[in-house]
Amino acid sequence: QVQLVESGGGLVQPGGSLRLSCAASGSIFRLYTMGWYRQGPGKQRELVARITSEHMTKYSDSVKGRFTISRDNVKNTMYLQMNSLKPEDTAVYYCNLDPPRSASWGQGTQVTVSS
Repeated sequence: QVQLVESGGGLVQPGGSLRLSCAASGSIFRLYTMGWYRQGPGKQRELVARITSEHMTKYSDSVKGRFTISRDNVKNTMYLQMNSLKPEDTAVYYCNLDPPRSASWGQGTQVTVSS
């Protein structure tokens, strides 16, 4: 079972940036395709970015060109660099495998974009 801990969220003004981190337990992290998910107020959880074990990436249309997903398989950590943030990016952000495992959902990290 992979355990995941998200960090790096906060309050930021529109146009600002944040970098989220996802620390994973287990030596086989490097083998998994991982994803960043978010759940905004009153919305369903959605996948916004994914990265394969070979570092191939894919983004949802809503974040393409603004967010960058990356991973460090030595540190067992995944990142989400978020630039040009918009109020509609406000959500709790989670990391998980792609497809996600129910037992691996963490507490998430809150991102609030507001002036």
